[in-house]
Amino acid sequence: MPNLIKKENNYKKTFSRYEFKYILSKSLSDRIENEVKNFMKHDGFIHKELDNRYFVRSLYFDNKFFSNFYEKVDGMKIRKKYRLRTYNESSYPKIPIFLEAKGRYQERSYKNRTIINYKDLDLFLMPGSNLILLEKYSNNQVIKDFVFDCIKKKLTPSVLVDYKRRPYVNKFGLYFRLTFDSNITCSNTKDLFLNPSVSNWLECKSGYTILEVKFDRSIPVWFHRIIQSYNLKRISVSKFVLGITGCSLATETSD
Repeated sequence: MPNLIKKENNYKKTFSRYEFKYILSKSLSDRIENEVKNFMKHDGFIHKELDNRYFVRSLYFDNKFFSNFYEKVDGMKIRKKYRLRTYNESSYPKIPIFLEAKGRYQERSYKNRTIINYKDLDLFLMPGSNLILLEKYSNNQVIKDFVFDCIKKKLTPSVLVDYKRRPYVNKFGLYFRLTFDSNITCSNTKDLFLNPSVSNWLECKSGYTILEVKFDRSIPVWFHRIIQSYNLKRISVSKFVLGITGCSLATETSD
């Protein structure tokens, strides 16, 4: 099997940070990335065989009213969604799978993640397994919140989104991270791992790259210069929203 597995040692993680996003053409993305390399380095999760990128797969949850989708589209300042995240296209027992609560509180984004047992994956995909999850993960607050919200909002798996990510981290100084995400595709499915013979993938933002800027306190001066030099405009873009609209499950207007 390709060397696509990175061991995850921490059972739980919590992130809180600012996130800015930009959509770039391929040529503009290449130019900016060439400048970024002067100040940043790849993080430790890249794979040479993927052109210094890594693969990301997310299965997002929502309900039949697409409440989480419209909270995002409407720009709610306090919101939260859930996803299962993994880093391989094929089912394999040693591949880590995470349950993540990704949300926003006022101006900051946050993510709470916890690794789940590979053998328990089906319990997260099937309605009616909430009590079993509470028993199996009785001391896990992320999973407790997930179960509560699944019952309250009737959440089920809604859309699968894949992409390739090339990540950079600051060589020196405060936390500052850039990710260049491309080859975004989506599928209308309730499974994390699809049968390879099934080919129902749709492209999202074909030919474009989503640049995500993540920082704790401030953006370095050199990156401010890049923003000004290329006249970059922040936008609200979400791979979750791209997946839902790309699969024609909901539209960005609720009428």
